[in-house]
Parts: sequence; C-alpha cells; structure tokens
Amino acid sequence: MTEPQEPLGLPEGRRARAWTVLAVAAVVSIGLDQLCKYLAVRDLSDGTEVRLFGGVIYLDLTRNSGAAFSIGSGFTFIFPLIAMGVVAGILWLSRKLGSVPWGLAIGLILGGALGNLIDRLFRAPGPLQGHVVDFISAFGPNAEFFPIFNIADSSLFCGVVLAILLEITGRRRDGTRVEKAEQPVQQSSE
Repeated sequence: MTEPQEPLGLPEGRRARAWTVLAVAAVVSIGLDQLCKYLAVRDLSDGTEVRLFGGVIYLDLTRNSGAAFSIGSGFTFIFPLIAMGVVAGILWLSRKLGSVPWGLAIGLILGGALGNLIDRLFRAPGPLQGHVVDFISAFGPNAEFFPIFNIADSSLFCGVVLAILLEITGRRRDGTRVEKAEQPVQQSSE
C-alpha cells in the first residue's frame, strides 16, 4: 500500500516551514506595527516631534485618510475593500507555497496589508473609514522630503521588493526554480 501523496507534490516539511515563516512574518509585522502606532498616538498626539539619527528619521504623528501621498483621501471606504481583496489574493496565491523566502515575502506583504486594514476598520472616524496612523518621516519633519509612513508600509515595501527579487532570480512560490531555456543552435548555411 502506498502512502497518500501531498496534493501539490511538495514535501510536507518544506510546506510547513514556508507556512511557518509566512505566519511568523505576518504576526510580527502586525504586532510591531500596532505597538508602534499605539506608542506614536500615546506619545506624539500633543504635536511632539522626535528627531533620530541626526535628522535622518523624524517621528511625527499624522492620520492619513488616503493612500500614499494622501491620494484618494475623499474615498477612504475604498482602501479597506482593496486591502481585503489583497489579503484574499495573497492567501489564494499561497496555496502552493513551498519556499521559505517566498513565505517571508508573502508574510511581510500580508502583515503590512493587515496592519493598515486594522486601522481602516477600527480607528476614528469609524469602520471602513478609519484613518491610518503614520509617524515615520524620512530626511525631514512633516513629510518634507518623503511621505510619512509606518511599520505596515515598511513591511509591505520590503515584502514586495523581496518578491520581485525572487521572481527575477527565477524562484517559484513552490520552492522550485525556473530553468533557463537553452539557446537554439543556429546552423550555418555554408
């Protein structure tokens, strides 16, 4: 009698490691994001601005009803719906997950999406219209040189960059690699 095979043909240990990395990355991203947002609201709500690393980073609280650069601030209800779609898409794409690096990339993206979704659902002014807490300003205060962001945004960015690098290097989500196609041999006409 033969043992039942993994439906996707992936070794169970590899799948388990990849899913563990995904889950840990997502939970750590969400936890760190929400903790930092809590501290930012608690300590920076009075307009306090904190300068770090000689002015490379400023902690400066703002509440963002839009997306990056406050784009779409009049359509706040759209962003949680998009985030829910992203989360569903991530989970659907992860069904064949068998790669630890892909688990990390997807976990960071998932954690970032959920971190900001939590704000959209549970922060003022209300469900589906909550404003995202942003508090990190690079190279100057008040988004002088770069949009103010948060830990969830950083997780999203790092996860997307890692996913792009994995794609470029031919690494698939299931843990296999894309083989380079052999160059056709050209026959001389002599």
